[in-house]
Order: sequence, then C-alpha cells, then structure tokens
Amino acid sequence: MKYLAEYRDAELVHSTIAKIKETVSQPWTLMEICGGQTHSIIKNGLDQLLPDEIELVHGPGCPVCVTPLELIDKALAIASQPDVIFTSYGDMLRVPGSQADLFSIRAQGGDVRVVYSPLDALKIAQENPNKEVVFFAIGFETTAPANVMSILQAEQLKVSNYSILVSHVRVPPAIETILGSPNNRVQGFLAAGHVCAVMGYWEYLPIAKKYQIPISVTGFEPLDIVQGILDTVESLEAGESPVKNSYIRAVTEQGNKAAQQSINRVFESCDRKWRGIGLIPNSGWRLNSAYADFDAEQRFNVQAIEAEESPLCISGLVLQGIKKPAECEAFGNLCTPENPLGATMVSDEGACAAYYRYRNQPAENARDIK
Repeated sequence: MKYLAEYRDAELVHSTIAKIKETVSQPWTLMEICGGQTHSIIKNGLDQLLPDEIELVHGPGCPVCVTPLELIDKALAIASQPDVIFTSYGDMLRVPGSQADLFSIRAQGGDVRVVYSPLDALKIAQENPNKEVVFFAIGFETTAPANVMSILQAEQLKVSNYSILVSHVRVPPAIETILGSPNNRVQGFLAAGHVCAVMGYWEYLPIAKKYQIPISVTGFEPLDIVQGILDTVESLEAGESPVKNSYIRAVTEQGNKAAQQSINRVFESCDRKWRGIGLIPNSGWRLNSAYADFDAEQRFNVQAIEAEESPLCISGLVLQGIKKPAECEAFGNLCTPENPLGATMVSDEGACAAYYRYRNQPAENARDIK
C-alpha cells in the first residue's frame, strides 16, 4: 500500500471536493476517458460526492469494449481451426461475437488459453512448434509496447509459428471524433494516466488548442481523479484550455521515448473500427510490411469477415458520453454480465458492468470516502 494509501485518504479526497465546490459556478460536463477510471469513480461513489454542477460521462477508453465485433468473429474463426492455440487475456473470453464467444469455442474443443502477457503466448509457441499460436493483441497505447516486444523477440528467436491478431486503438483520434460530433456535450476531459505514461501528452496539446477544451491527465485512485476534476474545473471557470498534468508521479509530457520508438518500428497507423462507434480515421495501429508475416489476419485469411452489431445495445452511445448505462432498455434485464449484449457489460473496465456491479448498492469503499 506504500505510495497508494495517501491517494485513497478520505480527508484529502473530501478537502479536494470542497475546493471543487468552492470553484464551480455553473454546470460542466466532463468525460473520463478510461474505463478503469470509470470503475474507480462508480465504485467509490465519487460522482455522488461531487457538486450537482459537475456531470461525469464515460468515454471509450475500455479496450475490450471498443474491440469491433468483426475482430471478435475473426478471433472465433481462428480459434476454431485445428492445430491452433489461441491465447488471450481473460476478459476477452466472454465478449460476445455475432454467434458465440471464446468460451464457447473452448467448450467445443478449441484450444483457447488465458495468458497474462504476450510473452507467455510466445513461450507457448516455443513449447509447441507443431501448433500455430495466436495472441489477441487488443488495447490502447498502454499495451502496445509489450505486444511489440513479443514480435521482436519472436523475430530474434526465429519463432515462426507465432502471430498476433491486432486490435490496437489510439486515444487522441477518439477524443477528436467525440469533440467533432454534432451531439457532443463534453466540455473537459480527464485523460488516461497509463496511456500518457507511455505516449506522454504532447499529442493532446493541439487538440486542446483546436477545440478550446481543457484536458487533465489523471490517475486512477480517488484522490487522483478528484484532483484531475479540480484542475479541469479551474480551467473551465477561467475560460482557459490547457493540458494539465495531474499525474506527475507517473507521466511526463514526452512520455517513454524508448517505448514509442519500439512501437514505431513494428506498427504503422491505420483506420480502425470501434465497436458501437464505427470507423475512426487514423485511430489504430497495425503491423507494418516488415512484420506482416506475424499478422494473424493475413496468416489465416480472415480479413473479409464482417459483422453487424445488435440494435438493442446502446454501448456506442455510452462510450461517446451521450447516454448513461441505465438509460438502455436492455440494461439489467436482457443485458447482464451473465448474458451480455455488448462488451461494456462484460468487460472489467466497461461502464455498464460498473453500473451493474456498484450503482444499485453502496459504494464498496463508502466507509473510507464518504
């Protein structure tokens, strides 16, 4: 708990919220980008402690949630093939595709394994030279360095039976898409601290300037979040639009240059579909031509697979901050964690899962925060 307890200190949280109440003079709508921040907010009841003038809406920063339906179907098609070991983080196994999920494929005899790192998947490939081993490489900028490292190590070790199914997305283009929407009501952003630990926040500077909107890089503990809210509200009240670093213990403006260089060595920018949102230009990464041999989509010829999402699921509106989970007619009845219509209900970082788990009961840490 060292270096964490102070960021969960109830007295410090309350004193920061008191400063927010002293500062705010009119309604403001803020969006936290990251699903991890959403869960921390709902779990600790932070949104209920804030003044009525502050509304928090939930952004698209849940990598499981925004992985497009067709990528899930491609994963299912690959995992169903004989002599394939399909590896993934555990939270992807219950994300529904068009007709099934990875758990169903495993139940039908597919070799689907949970790993904690792409390097674990690479080790499985080394141990099973007669099998094709595929890692489901999803995520924002945060997970990209580890996925890149697995490719570089596979190249160095000459492991030819390893490939990755890439579904990487990037935060800055998503922010621009939200701000450019005619339905946008977001007036300030809480940027994801772990993304910025890798990439820095230099990419946010022109966005803040272009749209005249403040952005605060924020961590994940209760004090981190309310400090980020305070910094953003102070900017809004002053009529300013800076990018503030409210997470200085982990983030610098330039980020981790070595990680960025490794990403640029292996990946290139591409247009990417986001589940529930649609195509966002230049919002993703894919393997560049030098590393195309490690591309599972090409290796297993599944590029042509397409899919349509359930019309009952409003996850796209939730991910854009237009609707709250409880505004969905299917929430809690047709759509539950046991029977999800969309990824926002099944993911550990999904907004719908957070509301389902915490909103209808006291905040887990209420005795500490309230």
